[in-house]
Amino acid sequence: MSIIAQYGDVFIILACVFGFFMAWGVGANDVANAMGTSVGSKAITIRQAIVIAVIFEFLGAWLAGGQVTETIRKGIIDASLLQQDPQMLVYGMLASLLAAGAWLMIASLKGWPVSTTHSIVGAIVGFAIAGLGVDSVHWNAVGTIALSWITSPLIAGVFACAVPLGAGADLR
Repeated sequence: MSIIAQYGDVFIILACVFGFFMAWGVGANDVANAMGTSVGSKAITIRQAIVIAVIFEFLGAWLAGGQVTETIRKGIIDASLLQQDPQMLVYGMLASLLAAGAWLMIASLKGWPVSTTHSIVGAIVGFAIAGLGVDSVHWNAVGTIALSWITSPLIAGVFACAVPLGAGADLR
């Protein structure tokens, strides 16, 4: 615990740097995936895409970010295992942020499909297994997260099919 008290400022700075690095990866990947087709088809300009992304990325973080953060912070790892060694959580979360950010950037540079959520969840699960053992992971929570990766696109597809195209739509 004395390490956290002694180097707390350094840990906070590292968390900010690694967090911004990951956010850069999110922007390089997620926003490009969401807006690439719209900009490429000239339906919107790149400037409009950036404004739309800024607005909706902010709203997503503001409206749903707390729940996501809570799940990432407490739902994946059995935190009671870290009470005797709290700096392990600090090291593990910093390593997870850096690893997920690095993977996002590598995959984006190579043009590989990658998911921010998959990356950070995988990094935290990896840290927990390596540092605390397989039993430290809340596998039910990880299963629920993985299930959301399947149900979310399915629900979006159902809604997309349900939206009427309009009277003048040309489907050719």
